Amino acid sequence: MDILSAENIKKSFDEKVILDGVNLTLQQGELISLLGVSGAGKTTLFNLLTGVYVPTEGAFYLCGQKLNGKQ
Repeated sequence: MDILSAENIKKSFDEKVILDGVNLTLQQGELISLLGVSGAGKTTLFNLLTGVYVPTEGAFYLCGQKLNGKQ
């Protein structure tokens, strides 16, 4: 079972697309890292996951339960 998953995450601010088509899966016991250059969207993805932002499209799931926008 997937502990955390993201499906087709997109985030736009006004006309500027920051993330588009992000997918990830984290299973129990796995460690992953997110690497990228400055401005690649790493912090935006984290802020989406933690509920600071709501995705423009797509969804996050924790143990199968949708997380979008929950605080």
